[in-house]
Amino acid sequence: MHTSTLWLQISAGRCPAECEWVVGRLVPILIRDLTARELNVEELDRIPGTHSGDARSVLVRVSGPEVTARVADWLGTVQWIGTSPYRPQHQRKNWFVSVAAFNEPTAEHWDERDLSIETLRASGPGGQHVNRTESAVRVTHRPSGLSVLAQEERSQHLNRRLALARLAALLADRAAAHARHAEDTRWRQHTQLERGNAVRVYRGADWTCVTH
Repeated sequence: MHTSTLWLQISAGRCPAECEWVVGRLVPILIRDLTARELNVEELDRIPGTHSGDARSVLVRVSGPEVTARVADWLGTVQWIGTSPYRPQHQRKNWFVSVAAFNEPTAEHWDERDLSIETLRASGPGGQHVNRTESAVRVTHRPSGLSVLAQEERSQHLNRRLALARLAALLADRAAAHARHAEDTRWRQHTQLERGNAVRVYRGADWTCVTH
């Protein structure tokens, strides 16, 4: 059975401390439930809340068979109904947090079979060949289409090493850009919490699940 991975973000958004309290109590419930569904769950990151044990946002890594289908009923807005643990006289009884899924950003690693390595004559200004030997090296990473050239050294071996180092740097930059995009997406989710239409509703101090 195919194993895949998702990141889940449980977030209080820009809601008050009560929602941070809900996140702190909801995460263990989510982890127990997904573990019972034969999924592996690992906490990756946590932004602490105002009070000890609370959290503004928690990021977990979930992996296993049919992970997308098995987490589907957790995705969306989760509602907790109860009295504020910090403001008992507060009239509000409904508190909302969100659970969102993201694809895991992966760092690029190449297989030698993915590389196309060419040797050519090094050229000077205006395209003039500066030597008669093919000391320049161009390396192309076929899956990504990235290509680099090293020609400044007289040694083909050294130019090859330089080209591979430059390719590694380009792939690292690309992976970092993908990671930044994933982080930006997570942050937008953190700031856009939709109230209502809850996929799960919990009630009271014993966290009774009313519906899901």
